[in-house]
Amino acid sequence: MTERIPAASPAALVLALAGAAASAVSAPLMSAQWAASACEQWNLTAALTEGLADAWIKNDGGKGHKVIQLYRSDCGEASRVELRIAPKDGQVRCSYGGKLETVNMQSGVDYAMHASTERWGEMGRGDYGPMKAMMFGRLEFTGPKMEAMGVMGPFEQFLLLVGKVPGEVPACPSR
Repeated sequence: MTERIPAASPAALVLALAGAAASAVSAPLMSAQWAASACEQWNLTAALTEGLADAWIKNDGGKGHKVIQLYRSDCGEASRVELRIAPKDGQVRCSYGGKLETVNMQSGVDYAMHASTERWGEMGRGDYGPMKAMMFGRLEFTGPKMEAMGVMGPFEQFLLLVGKVPGEVPACPSR
């Protein structure tokens, strides 16, 4: 015996499809919601969780974590988001991704990076790495540059997060 499943009304079907489409839409690139997803992706990337577990994470200014702030140049500095990176169980984990919380960055410890939306896309696709991005001014960067130079492999994996975490680019993120 075959059970018959009642057919959904056309209106119910349209609402269900609209709901599914809305949940599939990603947050604006470098919005607070995007940063939370980037934080999760950081924790899934061995080159970051393990590759930065030596001297890099130990340079934390005594506060127990590092801060990385990011924004899209064409959206303005006010659109910064933040990742907080801390040691945990022998790894380097992202413990927070979201809206800007750290007002006073420590220049010898923390990082701020910005590039145009177009350039973030190029770096996220792996078109070029951090060395070329910085040499040609495609990625503006403040923070301990020599420290960053010592971890180019993980730094490149960090830039690739932009390509791994979906983000809408037509509109700038709002606060």
